[in-house]
Amino acid sequence: MTPGATWLSAFLEAQAAEQGASENTLMAYARDLGDFRDWLERAGRNIAEASQHDVENYLIHCEAQGLAKSTRARRLSAIKQLYRFAFEDRLRADNPAIRIKGPGREQRLPKTLSEAEVDRLLDAARHHGRTAHDRLRNTCLMELLYATGMRVTELVSLPISAARGDPRMLLIRGKGDKERIVPLSSPARVALADWLADCDRRAEAARAKGATPSPYLFASGGKLGHLTRHRFYALIKELAIAGGVSPAKVTPHTLRHAFATHLLANGADLRSIQTLLGHADIATTEIYTHVLEERLKALVMEHHPLAKETE
Repeated sequence: MTPGATWLSAFLEAQAAEQGASENTLMAYARDLGDFRDWLERAGRNIAEASQHDVENYLIHCEAQGLAKSTRARRLSAIKQLYRFAFEDRLRADNPAIRIKGPGREQRLPKTLSEAEVDRLLDAARHHGRTAHDRLRNTCLMELLYATGMRVTELVSLPISAARGDPRMLLIRGKGDKERIVPLSSPARVALADWLADCDRRAEAARAKGATPSPYLFASGGKLGHLTRHRFYALIKELAIAGGVSPAKVTPHTLRHAFATHLLANGADLRSIQTLLGHADIATTEIYTHVLEERLKALVMEHHPLAKETE
């Protein structure tokens, strides 16, 4: 194994063990740093001996490929973290990426949904599904997602134990293995109680047959043992069609954005929203103030008499 490959492996292990990085984050690091490693090898270089000039040339190569600013910024961030790890672990005496500035990120406002559109999605969830079991699951998924603003991975991998205890609260384990408690709306509490009752009936039937009940709230027979992100993504598109909402506008993350935007529009403060979303930095949460500003601006332009063009 080459020194570069050894570094990559050690870096990913450290991110998992020390930083609590999720599987998706580790896969992203592996893809980005793997591309950097392959580019260096084609140039007759390797990660262990790469210079600042090599890193800069790689970024020029990425730009020439037409990669977005956000993608280039993400790749540089991964490279910087790799070399900081190598420097701190004394794998090399310098950090060749420390002085390189990124291309910056284009600020894109998150897509969101109106409250009426969310209502149509929630109503579709109550009626969409081949069986009563499917409809209970769909209702619980959507009510929890909108009531808590969870990330999709947090939602589909919820252990059933997290939903036990105080029915007004839900325990969520997020990025970096950090836990947070979020309150549940009345409709979400009802949907969760109905789903738990169904899960308990199925668990009892499984025990009667000598099987071990699933530890997940949204169990599945697949390898992961729970509903996958991809299956839920497809499901939410089905619900959008059933509810008369454009499927192009609806993703699990759109519901997370709707949760935050609607809270802000109804008077919640940024610190509270930051806590509920599990953001480490409030700067991440502040993007929602821009969403609200844009919506208010559009409202004024549409309805204020002085904003209308004179005929």
